[in-house]
Amino acid sequence: MSAFDHRKYRPAPRVPAFDRTWPDKDLDRAPIWVSEDLRDGNQALLEPMTVEQKKRFWHQIVKVGIKEVMVGFPSASQPDYDFVRWLIDEDQIPEDVTIAVLVQCREHLIEKTFESLVGVKRAIIHLYNSTSTVQRERVFEMDRGGITDIAVQGATWVKTYADQYPDVEWRFEYTPESFSSTEIDFSLSICEAVMDVWQPTPETRCILNLPTTVEVAGPHHHADQIEYFCQHISRRDSVIISVHTHNDRGGAVASAELALLAGADRVEGTLLGNGERTGNMDIVTLAMNLYSQGIDPELDLSNPDEIVQVVQECTGITMHPRHPWVGEMVYTAFSGSHQDAIRKSLKHQKDDEPWQVAYLPIDPRDIGRDYQAVIRVNSQSGKGGMAFLLERDYGINLPRWMMLALAPYVQQESEKRASELSSEMVRQVMFDHFSHQAPLALADYRLSKGQNEGIEVTLTQGDDTLRLEGTGNGAMSAFTHAWRQHAGSHVAIVDYSEHSLGGDSEANAIAFVQLNVDGQRICAVAEDSDTVSASLKALLSGINAAQTQASQDTLTRSENATV
Repeated sequence: MSAFDHRKYRPAPRVPAFDRTWPDKDLDRAPIWVSEDLRDGNQALLEPMTVEQKKRFWHQIVKVGIKEVMVGFPSASQPDYDFVRWLIDEDQIPEDVTIAVLVQCREHLIEKTFESLVGVKRAIIHLYNSTSTVQRERVFEMDRGGITDIAVQGATWVKTYADQYPDVEWRFEYTPESFSSTEIDFSLSICEAVMDVWQPTPETRCILNLPTTVEVAGPHHHADQIEYFCQHISRRDSVIISVHTHNDRGGAVASAELALLAGADRVEGTLLGNGERTGNMDIVTLAMNLYSQGIDPELDLSNPDEIVQVVQECTGITMHPRHPWVGEMVYTAFSGSHQDAIRKSLKHQKDDEPWQVAYLPIDPRDIGRDYQAVIRVNSQSGKGGMAFLLERDYGINLPRWMMLALAPYVQQESEKRASELSSEMVRQVMFDHFSHQAPLALADYRLSKGQNEGIEVTLTQGDDTLRLEGTGNGAMSAFTHAWRQHAGSHVAIVDYSEHSLGGDSEANAIAFVQLNVDGQRICAVAEDSDTVSASLKALLSGINAAQTQASQDTLTRSENATV
């Protein structure tokens, strides 16, 4: 870090000593959610949304179930003004949804804001002014008293104009902007001054919004600020404490979550976290965090792909595939050990028990994702991944020894392609390397029952036909007996597995065998219409592989001798 001089920065000042309780608390309910997509999110775009895009986004926000929506800055933006009028004139605001509008502490802007809301049934007037030391001293060149006067005057104008529209259910919200960088005692005093104007009661509570306008410290610091504020503000039962966290340090969601532990009631954010600089608090992420802990987020996130599509098309911002909870690849495992753990956990998971699957904090099906993309195979994958794909898509249950034999070939194929492999490719690799249909092929067989089971088998080798007979305690035992009598070589079945496949499969059975052929271990596989045929073909496949290997070894020895 020699190129930087860290000494020009200072840590955020600690919150004064107080009775900190938030670390010992647990969340048990969802907050009041507020969407800032149409204002803060829109403000951060290279090309702000058109009114038509805002309309589409509005419908998505309402569909998700957010009940308070910041819809814009109508006194400062004609598109925002037109959008607010569309909401009201076209009766687009559901009965249980409240819109909010932002305004600075200037009378002409406040007057125009109220004009934009004529005809609304209910609305939040969100007033703000900057309060931090750097804003006071370097931007406004005012002391605390001057900044407080601005807030009080703005609050007075808001109340005066609201009184002119007595049929509207008005709610007031005040933000000491840059709260995160404001001395806590001044944040309290300026909010008290605003409340003195608005005179909130438990029946008509005002909203005090305490933002990390710029995130300057860790989430724990913000939680301390919020809890200290909650403990020291008067008329706490007449106030809704709201937070609006930004992501400058990457902690917006954590800051909001800890703020809820510290006493906050309300959270402002955006769907998927778009916002100024590094973004706003991500509502979807925080809601899913709650959901994963058994808390109802009171939002409908069952179709995240629709949310992602609307957000991307309206903002022009592509979502990262590893975005928390709803990214395209967040439930995908390439790592072999992860795949194996997921596969085994899913086999144990029962429908009537709490979710307990390694590496999957929630069931992807809860939010409209299936298991098709949970395990994908590339060069980093192991036995469990390929086994999962074959079982999921073909009903093939690999015995462990076949997993071990197949894994290196799957890895080689992935490395050669420099990409992941589909289940179809994995299956093809297995049959390419372990299904040897030449030189010998099974033409026919007939079983007979007696003291031992007998077999008459017809094989073809090119244009030649071989007929073998043998006995044993089963078809496979009888076949190996017949082969030993014909070829004189030792063939022993080390391990064996067979099972039926799905009814829609062209082959209805699959068999795996591990053979000892003259001291050589051979793994083989075959499919056919019934388990006996599949088993015999698997045996024959192993014998073919052994003969091919023996021929290659003989050729190699001959070439070496010649050299």
